[in-house]
Amino acid sequence: MLFELPPDQTLYDALLSRDHHYDGRAFVGVSTTGVFCRLTCPARKPKRENCTFFDSQAAALDAGFRPCKRCHPLSSTDPTVQKLLDALNARPAHRWTEADIAALDVDPSTARKGFKRAFGMTFLEMARQQRLALGFNALADNGSVIDAQLLAGFESGSAFRASFAKRFGMAPATFRKDALLQADFINTPIGAMIAVSDRTHLHLLEFFDRKALPTEMKRLLSMTKGTIGFGSPGPTEATKAALSDYFAGKALPTIPLALHGSAFTKSVWRALINIPAGETRSYSQLAHDIGQPNATRAVARANGANQIAILIPCHRVICADGSLTGYGGGLWRKQKLLETELKAKP
Repeated sequence: MLFELPPDQTLYDALLSRDHHYDGRAFVGVSTTGVFCRLTCPARKPKRENCTFFDSQAAALDAGFRPCKRCHPLSSTDPTVQKLLDALNARPAHRWTEADIAALDVDPSTARKGFKRAFGMTFLEMARQQRLALGFNALADNGSVIDAQLLAGFESGSAFRASFAKRFGMAPATFRKDALLQADFINTPIGAMIAVSDRTHLHLLEFFDRKALPTEMKRLLSMTKGTIGFGSPGPTEATKAALSDYFAGKALPTIPLALHGSAFTKSVWRALINIPAGETRSYSQLAHDIGQPNATRAVARANGANQIAILIPCHRVICADGSLTGYGGGLWRKQKLLETELKAKP
């Protein structure tokens, strides 16, 4: 992190008092509006349960929040960076290129370094992220594919469908209003997640930027023989509340989970759920826990096949020597999850 954040209640008190000491050092994402702000923002203050705090603008953007138009949390004292931010705000759906940057009399290399230094991402990455969010939100709001395409700045319908399919593993037309499975965004302090539920169970919970997400979505549809749409059924709403509590240091409640795997794989996942928060296991220890001490490699494969992140805590499995091992959401997230649980451990 760029700045070691104090407890959330301290930050919320600072938000209520518009404490300028945290200006530029902490930001708040508001789940009800989907925007993030400076703590000094003049807008009406949100309820505590709707707030997520971040140590950087990049973290808030990664979690799926848009910058507030009142307090301008992306504003910069670097005139070159600010010039490009103003250009992006004026044309959020434009498909920006380095040629566009140069046309603004800005050196692309200078822009790349300035944005990396200020926000932890390049200008082109920020622009691409905002375009994809515009398109997804349009579809989630029951907009047509053509509306989503235009909002996302794609001149070609086929290009938009290809980009969407690359991200989700399926074309926009695959999403149906009457589908039994429904997908929704969940913003967390370590990035946006996609939750897929039916009326009774959560089927998938994965980080939006995970490369394996398209494969996981296809596998889920194949296993359930169903269709998918946009929405937030009861299990998804329960998951949103559970994750909010989890990152606030509270224990995870029991969410009804649909486990799609072999009997062996399900036994591994249940063993993962039984690992207490704040503790870890090695693959060999996990194999011993399920009564199959010689199945270490098979346990590792089952661990990697988990499609319900955090709630089935595969992040609690580490190497026998105590070092971190692979995690589909990224090792930095695994480290953050383990740190979160250690801090909350009584």
